[in-house]
Amino acid sequence: MIVNVADVLAALIGAGIIVIGVRALWAPQAAAASFGIPGTPTGEPNLRVWLSIKAVRDIASGLFIFILLAGATPDLLGWFMLAATGIPVGDALIVLRSNGPKAAAYGIHGATAVVMLVISVLLLIG
Repeated sequence: MIVNVADVLAALIGAGIIVIGVRALWAPQAAAASFGIPGTPTGEPNLRVWLSIKAVRDIASGLFIFILLAGATPDLLGWFMLAATGIPVGDALIVLRSNGPKAAAYGIHGATAVVMLVISVLLLIG
């Protein structure tokens, strides 16, 4: 089996989103603060529940990438990654709409979207 750059990058994205999800379960206040929305009420019990829901979805999203890496064609993984690029784009828009720091919107969420888009293209043309 030949491992290509796009597969390695996809695996890094999968691992990264799993880490983000685990961090949100383990330290929800820190995860909320680093997302980029100012004034997040990190001490509210209901927010912790919502962060837990998001964390489980992040972990599952990362696992989807590994499942597709293990058993799907590069095209299918590429289309999945392309669709999933909407997640960091949406996150960036949420941060901007919430008057969050542009550095978080573009530097974290926007950069992730660009990397995922590049991975998608590499998988789809490879």
